[in-house]
Amino acid sequence: MRCASGREPVYRKTFPRHHPVRDRRRGPALSCHRPLVPATRTERAVSESPASSTLPRRQLGRYLRDWRIQAGLTIAEAAKLMEWGASTLQRLEKGNADRIRTIDIHELCRIYGIPAEIADGLKGLAQQAAVKSWWHSYGDLIPENFDIYVGLEASAQQLSCYQSELVPGLLQIADYARALNTLGYPEDTAAEVNRRVQLRLQRQALITRRMHPATVAMVLHESVLHRSVGGARVMAAQVRHLAELSTRPNVVLRILPFEAGVPLGLSTGPFVILEFGTDGKGQPVEPPVVYVEGFTGDLYLERQGDVQRYRRAQECLERCALEVQDSRNLLRQVAKEYAA
Repeated sequence: MRCASGREPVYRKTFPRHHPVRDRRRGPALSCHRPLVPATRTERAVSESPASSTLPRRQLGRYLRDWRIQAGLTIAEAAKLMEWGASTLQRLEKGNADRIRTIDIHELCRIYGIPAEIADGLKGLAQQAAVKSWWHSYGDLIPENFDIYVGLEASAQQLSCYQSELVPGLLQIADYARALNTLGYPEDTAAEVNRRVQLRLQRQALITRRMHPATVAMVLHESVLHRSVGGARVMAAQVRHLAELSTRPNVVLRILPFEAGVPLGLSTGPFVILEFGTDGKGQPVEPPVVYVEGFTGDLYLERQGDVQRYRRAQECLERCALEVQDSRNLLRQVAKEYAA
């Protein structure tokens, strides 16, 4: 599988201050509930993307660019081997190609020396290139072990997340990840589980690297802290790790307490909003994408109305969550309780 919180692939390759809430010990949160109003004209304009650009196209282009560079070829050299103009390959790598043929992707995979199992995933992306809002069912066109989300996550500059069940993969310690993988892959050997754990830990460089780490705004439901994974010792270390991560300048972590109830009036389930930065003119480099993890497949949304609805849901959850320092204090308190 894939995912923000769950299984690993076999291979890869300033947040606004919201309205204050009361401390959970002093009473219920205030000013949490605001209607999810329609997107404004400005919001719609910012969220629109070029007609030819879709998530499958951009991911396909990203992978092809990485493999071309790994093969030691320039755009001009690779285009010549394809008997194309350099601009044709450049548009393909940027996700702006008007037409994508699987036969061309097959030939590029041959030129770049891409393994067959990865080539199958790339050809699956090519077949879904025109899709805007995309349900990726595992094994349907794209092999189950070809991870779409991890490649997308690695390109993000800002992630806004809500998780109600598990600690997200980006914030997991090794023992927590190992406990989950042991349950999720009972047929795997210890070596295979360890490999999956290492892959998950490598993803965390996105937020811990020294140069230009991604910014994360995370809301965790309080139930995540009390859902035991791996036993008390593992949970104590994991919750302590969350408290430490919350001190990083690029990580804003809030806990949504039980007392907050159901702020949106319905369950959204876990989700991630991924954003990819802006160009010199202040315009998005790529359209933002909402990722919703499922048990048998994943949902990717990039229509402006869908993205704005999830943005407003995230804002509501943040307003209803504890303040950052109160959240950190709660994490440290829970860690002590597990360690006792």
